[in-house]
Amino acid sequence: MPNFIINSNAQSNGDHEVHNTTTGCSYMPAASNQIDLGYHPNCQGAVADAKRRWPNNRINGCYYCANACHTS
Repeated sequence: MPNFIINSNAQSNGDHEVHNTTTGCSYMPAASNQIDLGYHPNCQGAVADAKRRWPNNRINGCYYCANACHTS
């Protein structure tokens, strides 16, 4: 089961991106900006968990490592 993190820093468009640490990503944030989301069957589960934990943040999957959850 893949492990996911969320970037604690928002991108320029306001989104906090979810990344898959199991597959790796060339756009992974610095370790100091990573918040562990734990293991999820897929990015949809990780994004749903992040939205539950931070309901006021815009949360999106990374285009490169969580593309199925990328919306903007």
